[in-house]
Amino acid sequence: MGRRLVVTGPAAAGGNRMAAAKEQGGGAGVEGVAGGRAVRIAVTGGFEFQSVVIDPKAVDPDDVEMLQDLVLAALNHAIEQISALQQGGIDLGGLDL
Repeated sequence: MGRRLVVTGPAAAGGNRMAAAKEQGGGAGVEGVAGGRAVRIAVTGGFEFQSVVIDPKAVDPDDVEMLQDLVLAALNHAIEQISALQQGGIDLGGLDL
């Protein structure tokens, strides 16, 4: 038999706020970019990552750390945009990316 986990108190309230935020921004999408669009990450407002695109020119086998930094920067950019979208700070002009 499987175990059932019941969350109560502040942890449950946090989960409810997270679900509400996900529902509010879940339909819209944003694109996090870094390195002059060398790395692009598409994600929905519900934090479902859709794609990662890396320009082949950004791949330098002698400097993998730079590519890793660009991916992290693009992820952080996407998360910042989702936060702004959920707070009503981004005008998508009717676009659903």
